[in-house]
Amino acid sequence: MNFLKAEWRKLAIINYEINPELLLKYLPVGTELDFYKGKCYVSLVGFMFLNTKLMGVPIPFHRNFEEVNLRFYVKKKENGIWKRGVVFIKEIVPKPALSFVANAVYKENYHTLPMKNTISEKDDELLIKYSWKDKSWHSIRIIADCNAQQMEADSEFEFITEHYWGFTRKKNMTAEYEVCHPKWDCYPVKDHRLNIDFRTVYGHDFDCLTHQKPISVMLAEGSEIEVKTNKYIA
Repeated sequence: MNFLKAEWRKLAIINYEINPELLLKYLPVGTELDFYKGKCYVSLVGFMFLNTKLMGVPIPFHRNFEEVNLRFYVKKKENGIWKRGVVFIKEIVPKPALSFVANAVYKENYHTLPMKNTISEKDDELLIKYSWKDKSWHSIRIIADCNAQQMEADSEFEFITEHYWGFTRKKNMTAEYEVCHPKWDCYPVKDHRLNIDFRTVYGHDFDCLTHQKPISVMLAEGSEIEVKTNKYIA
């Protein structure tokens, strides 16, 4: 059953390599860390949530908004088949009702903070900027070529974007839900600028990222998406 339908657009994805031991306490029961070419990734992702509908119904004043999340990558074997998904450390949105629904229904770690965005195109370049305020303003800024390209098979971009499950840790249970969308195109990134205090926003475990150079920076076009109703597994 579809719980949510929306569009995720202009996904700015900042990828870091991280010590996998830092993530073990966040790992949901029944899942294990997923690696790309032997490296453990954590990603900061900013994007636009557009034309949002819950149970097929558009919610006034809650259709279009920004989100920024910090996530890492896991997999879970079921009936001999690997389900590849993500675990969210924290998801930031600008409206309290969004946090309430997500935390109540999906048991995710949503927080409400002031947010703003800039999305513009000029001289065949895209400028994408997502900002959020936690005591001070933090931001992700990307400049990219405006001509999107198809993803390459077995690429880093495919690994980052082709995880179609969400897993949430809740005591001795794990909640899982499926996210459905087609393959995404990507924009060649020309430049980026980050202004983020990871310790302030995400806690001591991720302070190491504040002065660490990203392993890669991506900009995905995104698409329409559907989020299925979650279920709990032992």
